[in-house]
Amino acid sequence: MNDHRRVYGTDRGEDPRPQPGRTYTELCGGPLDGQLLDTTGWTDDALAEGAALLTEAGAYGPGGRALYGPAPGDPGCWDWTGDIP
Repeated sequence: MNDHRRVYGTDRGEDPRPQPGRTYTELCGGPLDGQLLDTTGWTDDALAEGAALLTEAGAYGPGGRALYGPAPGDPGCWDWTGDIP
């Protein structure tokens, strides 16, 4: 796979690039813009709901979460909708 974007949540020492055989959703806007979220195995309900993702780069600093959900008309992208503590 020739993709240089970083996968959200990869730890130091792990390969941060997308891996073959996995399903990814791009995070669009906000503090995690451009990163990929591994959604392999997620149910349709979970994909429709979106996620609150931990980030140190959001409005609430360490421990805060960035909210992302499906972008209308673009199933491969989740839009940022704000930050929560």
